Amino acid sequence: MNEMEKGVQHLLGPRTDGLIFPEWVAHGMEFITVAFVSIVVIATLIVLVLFIIDITQRRNAIRHNYPVLGRFRYFFSKAGEFFRQYFFAMDREEMPFNRAEREWVERAADDTDNTIAFGSTKSMNIEGTSIFMGCPFPALESDTVSTLPMEIGPHCRHPYLASSIFNISGMSFGAISAPAVRALSLGAKMAGCWLNTGEGGLSPYHLEGGCDLVFQIGTAKYGVCNPDGSLNEEKLLGIAAQPEVKLFEIKLSQGAKPGKGGILPAAKINAEVAEIRGISQGEDSISPNRHPEIGSVQQLLDFVIHIRQVTGKPVGFKTVIGDCNWLDELCREIGRRGIESAPDFITVDGGDGGSGAAPMPLMDSVGLPLREALPLVADVLLKHGLKQRIRLIASGKLITPTNVAWALCAGADFINAARGFMFALGCIQALKCNKNTCPTGVTTHNARLQAGLDPKVKSVRVANYCQNIVHEVEMIGHSCGVPEPRALRRHHVRIVGGDGLSRPMDELYPSAEILKERDKDRI
Repeated sequence: MNEMEKGVQHLLGPRTDGLIFPEWVAHGMEFITVAFVSIVVIATLIVLVLFIIDITQRRNAIRHNYPVLGRFRYFFSKAGEFFRQYFFAMDREEMPFNRAEREWVERAADDTDNTIAFGSTKSMNIEGTSIFMGCPFPALESDTVSTLPMEIGPHCRHPYLASSIFNISGMSFGAISAPAVRALSLGAKMAGCWLNTGEGGLSPYHLEGGCDLVFQIGTAKYGVCNPDGSLNEEKLLGIAAQPEVKLFEIKLSQGAKPGKGGILPAAKINAEVAEIRGISQGEDSISPNRHPEIGSVQQLLDFVIHIRQVTGKPVGFKTVIGDCNWLDELCREIGRRGIESAPDFITVDGGDGGSGAAPMPLMDSVGLPLREALPLVADVLLKHGLKQRIRLIASGKLITPTNVAWALCAGADFINAARGFMFALGCIQALKCNKNTCPTGVTTHNARLQAGLDPKVKSVRVANYCQNIVHEVEMIGHSCGVPEPRALRRHHVRIVGGDGLSRPMDELYPSAEILKERDKDRI
C-alpha cells in the first residue's frame, strides 16, 4: 500500500469485512437509530396517555368508543375549512367570498393584468346574477369623464367634498391590528378615499397616513363617552378638531349583528386598545344593543342635529334594514322640521354579516340582505323628495366592480367595503377574525403574527385595489353608455330570477317616480 492509499484509508476509517466503512457514517447511523427509538418511545407514551384519557372520559362518545383515532375526526373537521379553498371548492363555490372574487382582488391589489381568457366561469343563470345592458354605441373614451366629486352635508359649517365612490368601511382598532390600520390610512391617502374608524375610537394609527376619516360613534361611544356611557361633548370637540376627521357616523346597527352591540373578545384587548376605548383589560368589550338616547325617529334626529351643531361637520347614521316603516316616519318628521334637520347620509349595511364577531343566528337570519334593502331605502328617499339631500352609502360584501356598479344602479351614491380591503392587506379568509390568531396579522395583536404585515408595502396594495375598483366601475358605466358611474340607473342592469331568465331591475324595484306615474294611470 503506497502513501496515497494509506492517506485515503486513514480518512475513511478501518475496513470491516473487506469493505471500506467510514467511522463518521457509523456514528451517524448510531445517532439516527437512537433518535428513531426515542421518537417511537415518546410517540407510544403519548398515544398511551391519550388512550387512557379518551377511554375514561364520558363527555365525548366518539373519543370514548374510538380512543385516539376518534380525535382525527375533529382535526379533519377543523382543517376542512382551510383545505377546501385550496383543493376541493370550484372557483365560484365558496362562501362568503369565492376564489374568483379573492383572486380578482389579489390581482387588483398587485396592480397586475386583471384580464381572463377562454370564457367566464360565472354561471349567468343563477338567481340574483347582475347582467349589465351594454350600449350599442358606447361613449367614446375621449368623451368620458372620471367619477365626479360629491358634496355631503350642504347645511353644515364644514361640508365635505368626497372624491371617491369607493371607500373603506368601519373596522375598529382592536378588531384589527395597528399595522393594518396604518396600512389602510396610508393607502386611503394615496387613493383619495375615506377610512371609517369603526366604533373603537380614534387611534394614532388612523391619523398617521393623513387620509380623510369618518369617525364612527357606536352605542358604547368609545373615545367620546363619559364614565356612565353618555356622550362627552368635550371629547367630541377634540375629535372634530382633527382636520382629518370629515364625517361623523352614528352606528345604530351593523350587518353582522343587528340588534346587538359590538363584541371585542378579551383576548384582543391589550393595554393600548383599552386606553383608546376607555375600557378594562381582561374582559370582553360588549357595547349596548342601542344608544340609550335614541329610542325613536324624533330622538334620532335630535341626536344627529346635536352632533352636527357641536362638530360643525356632516353627520349621518348606519343601520341594517328590517322593518321599513320607521324610515317613512323619519322622512315625514324631516318634512315637519325642515330639510336642514335631515341626516347628511345614511349607510345601509347588509344583514348577511361582516368581519366582526357575532352570534350565528343574528349573522345568518336577522336583517335584510343589501340586495333587497338598498333599493327599498333609495325608493323611500325618492318618495319623500330627500334623495338629493341625504347621501346613500351601501355597505356589505361589495368587493368587485360588478357589485359596486350594481349598488350605483340601485341608488347608492357611495360604496363602503371592509373585507375587500382586508384581502388587499393579505387576508386569506382563515375565518379567525373573532380570535387573536389571524395568520396574516390583520386581526391579531400578536407581534409575531403582525410581523408579516408591512404597512408601507400593504398600503400600496390598498391604494391599487381602490383605484382599480373605481377604474373598472367606470369601464362598466362607459359600456352602458353613461359618462360617469353615478349616472347608472336601474334600467342599465337586469337581474336573473328563479326561472333562470333576467328581468330589468327597474321592473323588480320600480323607483318612486315610476310608482307615482303608475298611480296617476290608475286614477
